[in-house]
Amino acid sequence: MPIEVRKPTPEEEAQMKTCPTWEKEPSEFPWHYDQQETCLVLEGEVTVEAADETVSFGPGDYVVFPRGIDCTWKVRKTIRKHYKFE
Repeated sequence: MPIEVRKPTPEEEAQMKTCPTWEKEPSEFPWHYDQQETCLVLEGEVTVEAADETVSFGPGDYVVFPRGIDCTWKVRKTIRKHYKFE
């Protein structure tokens, strides 16, 4: 299942604004998703590389990471995002 990057609907944006925030300075690190993560990027620039795809996202993007993927996060500019795991 691919990583989904798109603009949120008004309802999704409102819902995500009630979720916790996470921030990370420029860095590179591996990550494994035990659960699906949905996030709304508030600021920053990131490229995520998985086995068969590379996606980039930034402010205003709504991103869904499927459960079970292994990837590498490359934070280009400090990211701040709302997130939830399901």
